Amino acid sequence: MKDETRGLYLAIILSMVVIFITNWMFPAAEPQVQADVDIPQTALNMPENETTKSENEVKEEKTLLSTAQAVAQDRRINIVNQDIRGSLRLKGARFDELYLRKYRTEIDPQSPAVELLSPSQTANPYYAEFGWLSSDKSIKLPDNNTVWTAKSRELTPQTPLVLEWNNGQGLRFIRKISVDENYMFTIDQNVENNSGKTVALFPYGLINRHYEKSAENSSVVHEGMIGVLDSSLEEIKYTKLKKVGEKESFETNGGWAGFGDRYWFTSFILNNTDNGKVKFSHTGENTYQVDYVGQAVEIVPGSVGSNSIKFYAGAKEIKLLDYYTDKLNIQKFDLAVDFGWYYFLTKPFFYILDFLYHFIGNMGWAILLFAALLRLVMFPIANKSYESMSKMKKVQPKLKELQEKYKDDKVKLQQEIMETYRKEKINPAAGCLPVLIQIPIFFSLYKVLNIAIEIRHAPFVGWIQDLSAPDPLTISVLTSLPIPGLLDIGVWPILMGISMYIQQKLNPAPANKDQARIFALMPLIFTFMLGHFASGLVIYWTLSNLLSIIQQKAIMHKLGVK
Repeated sequence: MKDETRGLYLAIILSMVVIFITNWMFPAAEPQVQADVDIPQTALNMPENETTKSENEVKEEKTLLSTAQAVAQDRRINIVNQDIRGSLRLKGARFDELYLRKYRTEIDPQSPAVELLSPSQTANPYYAEFGWLSSDKSIKLPDNNTVWTAKSRELTPQTPLVLEWNNGQGLRFIRKISVDENYMFTIDQNVENNSGKTVALFPYGLINRHYEKSAENSSVVHEGMIGVLDSSLEEIKYTKLKKVGEKESFETNGGWAGFGDRYWFTSFILNNTDNGKVKFSHTGENTYQVDYVGQAVEIVPGSVGSNSIKFYAGAKEIKLLDYYTDKLNIQKFDLAVDFGWYYFLTKPFFYILDFLYHFIGNMGWAILLFAALLRLVMFPIANKSYESMSKMKKVQPKLKELQEKYKDDKVKLQQEIMETYRKEKINPAAGCLPVLIQIPIFFSLYKVLNIAIEIRHAPFVGWIQDLSAPDPLTISVLTSLPIPGLLDIGVWPILMGISMYIQQKLNPAPANKDQARIFALMPLIFTFMLGHFASGLVIYWTLSNLLSIIQQKAIMHKLGVK
């Protein structure tokens, strides 16, 4: 191989070192319990010379409550379908309690369901509200303290919830909330105007959350505020809005915006025909808000003004997001999942793995079959590469003789080496192509294993009970490091390192001794780096190496190479 090829290998190593150091020098912090405060909403972006309303909640220290304690303080309407359970607070018609029934906090199926939304009195408030704003301060509008009258006792896919409130000035507010079998809510708002004068109201919505880095935080997956506004993807990390009061504002026609975690996601979805203003803001210590204000709705006396918006609160299930994209005509809704730079590979890889999983019934075996299929697709290219590398290994003794003979004449040495390659029909650059192909494949699969909730807590065999997590069966190499577990290494990474070492021995050794030493260390370096990667990725790479060894050994035997 040429020096350029060796440089490419070194570039791969350096790239993975960067990922490794980022994940371990800046580890995710454990959640810290702090006294909760009710943070007033920031002012929504209203048309010029018009006023806004605030949440009217006093900022004061309060005793933290559990979700169950907070829920017990208010009248509520239960929310139930096949994927979620929770409740809506009648005071303010606030979505602030939601559990994901299919997902558990731990691998143990008896562990608690994942809690997505939680009340403001808890340690990590996370809630959504919708309503109306007006530039006329004299108009009484429902706010977060308004207690609505409910026409039903629960919200299910079969029984929508209808809420009513009269402002005593001739305006009657009616809100119909529906939910499907998964995670999508629809909020239809009507205002009956019997006030005798025309009123102009602006629909608004907000999602507010308290966020601190969690143990699930990952440097390779975007976690923060996200949206598709005017067809453009906007991703804003929490650290970008460093100071309280900082904000990012956008004008958009349709689109969606909300909060994205590694596996969970909330968002309001605007109608594609409506213009609106969306704002991402830092509203308090570790508190953030995504909100929107729609275009004015003029309601003449004796008529009804209306607005409709959707609210998604659930898991980042890729197939479901694609379904909503098509069925509800939501712009690029699948981009709620962080597919990364290699979107054109990452998403197809997920669908292939998902198909194989449903065919086999085990995600680990699906990954192994996927590795075999990739090797099959790459077989012709790899074959030519391994043939060239085997021929190079065969002429190594002759090249060493040339190096000794022309050690003082570098120009003549290069001429003789190239002449040898020509006679033996060797292409020294043939080994580059498989490496170039493997780079996007590796990073795409790495991304899939980090973003796909379908792989979260997916077991393989033996001790591997979560393919999205590192191998848990580890050996501690050093225990007195500043970062505990930094050099812990699992069984599968060790197997991968051994397979990489064997594969390396089949390749021609670099002529340069310094390069040879670096390449000799590569299996060891990769073993420790992949020790902290998703075990599914390590399993994939191990089998890929084994298949490469078999293919390369067969070619070497055919060509008579020792």
